[in-house]
Amino acid sequence: MTFLSPKRHAVLQSIGIDVWIRREPSAVIDSLSAEHLDLSSAEPPVWHELQMQVAACTRCGLHRHRTQTVFGVGNKSASWLVVGEAPGKEEDRQGEPFVGRAGQLLNAMLMAIGLTREEIYIANILKCRPPKNRDPSREEVTNCESYLERQIGLLNPRIILAMGRVAAQNLLKSEKPIGRMRGQVYTYGKRSIPVVVTYHPAYLLRSPGEKRKAWKDLLLAIHTDEIQKSTRL
Repeated sequence: MTFLSPKRHAVLQSIGIDVWIRREPSAVIDSLSAEHLDLSSAEPPVWHELQMQVAACTRCGLHRHRTQTVFGVGNKSASWLVVGEAPGKEEDRQGEPFVGRAGQLLNAMLMAIGLTREEIYIANILKCRPPKNRDPSREEVTNCESYLERQIGLLNPRIILAMGRVAAQNLLKSEKPIGRMRGQVYTYGKRSIPVVVTYHPAYLLRSPGEKRKAWKDLLLAIHTDEIQKSTRL
C-alpha cells in the first residue's frame, strides 16, 4: 500500500477525511499538476469578448439585482473544469466563483488531489446571483446556459466536476437527486466530455459527515481523467 504524503494527509484531515487509500504513487497527481504549470495571464480575445457579453447581459431579470456578473476564473487551458451552481452574496460582491468558506474548502479538496485553484477553471450554471440565494429558475438557466456552453467549447476540458445538485441536474438535464447521481461517470455534449458529480462545498460545510463520499468522488474524477489522458494521446 502506498500512503499519502504527510502534507496531503494533513489536507485531507482539514476537510474531515482520515483514510489511507490504495492507489498508485504520486505519478497520477504529479502529472495532473505538471501539465498546467504555464498559467499565462494573457486574456485570449475570444474569451474577453465572451466575458464582455456576459457583463452586459440583460436576458433575464437577475441583471436588475446584481452587483456584477460572475463569469468564471482560472486557467483557460485547464484540463479540469469545476461547475458550480450560482453566485452567492460574496461571489456577487467579488465577481469570482467559490469564495468565502466554501471556496476555502474547495481549495483544500483540490489540494488533496494535487491540484490548485490556478490550474483549473471554475464557472457556474448562472452568471448572476439569484435573490436570497434561491435555486435558479428554468427560464434563468435557459437564458444563461449558452454562456457556459461556449466556455466549455473554448476550454474543451478532459473532465468536468459538477459540484452540487443544481449544477449536476442542469448540466446533465436530469432530475435525479444528487445522491443517486454520484458514483458514476456521465458525458457532456458532442465531445462526450466526462462528468463526475459531487456535493457542493457549502453543503459539505453543513454536513461534514458527507465529506468521505466527496473524497470518493474526487478519486473517481482522478481515475476518469487518467483514462481520458491516455485516449487523447
